[in-house]
Amino acid sequence: MTNPIADPLVEVPDTDALSDLVLLEATPDGIATVTLNRAAKKNAFNAEVIAALHQTFETLRDADGVRLVFLTGAGDAFSAGADLEWMKAAVEWSESDNREDAMGLASMLKALHDLPQLTVALVDGPAFGGGAGLAAACDMAVATERSTFAFSEVKLGLTPATISPYVIRAIGARNAKALFATGRVFTAAEAQGFGLVGQVVADAAAFDAVRADLSTAIKACAPGAVADAKDLVNDIEGAEIDRGVMEETAKRIAARRVSEEGREGVLAFLEKRKPGWAE
Repeated sequence: MTNPIADPLVEVPDTDALSDLVLLEATPDGIATVTLNRAAKKNAFNAEVIAALHQTFETLRDADGVRLVFLTGAGDAFSAGADLEWMKAAVEWSESDNREDAMGLASMLKALHDLPQLTVALVDGPAFGGGAGLAAACDMAVATERSTFAFSEVKLGLTPATISPYVIRAIGARNAKALFATGRVFTAAEAQGFGLVGQVVADAAAFDAVRADLSTAIKACAPGAVADAKDLVNDIEGAEIDRGVMEETAKRIAARRVSEEGREGVLAFLEKRKPGWAE
């Protein structure tokens, strides 16, 4: 008997339509990798890179069968932040033009943050400004020992405004104030202490084991439940635990219990077999 919960084939639209500034690859078992592909510029952001990332995340949002998304950078940097030529051009723009441009970055980060799949930044090398913001907008981040981080915008008379919602959630207000106000470079070990990074590994070769472990773990989890669990955290974080939150959480678990995935998962457990999504 064919199980109705079994994973569909992974369907990722033709990546030729995406800019070569950002590469998107997906395996048949639903593991996707997004690579910033501007190694000569240390994967620095400009409007084109931001647009390509946004398009890639929109593609992944609707990609059937994709279960896990890794985000990484080509070459010896994760992302050095803003491209110098892009910053130079912005000096001549009006405040309105700059606001519209900044909304492009804000929209891209929100698209990453809102992906239904588990998202994991694999950081090797510098992750400055918007690069560190990308890591913060992912659900998890793993960095190599040589990686460094900074929110150095204040040294240019700017602030890390667009990335701040994700960074503050990741590291807390007090750490954010200290790092935003000083603009100092900090190590991967410090980033782990702040909560920006969850794990530090020796080098990029160790990412293979990270990929394998997370791929195995995510395949045991129901895709819809993963998406709902992420939404649960986003909606409940910081909320007062009152009657409204109690009713909302009760409503959500009740809906999951009667869902197709929920019924299949419980039956599989009772029948001592794998659920359809794990086969």
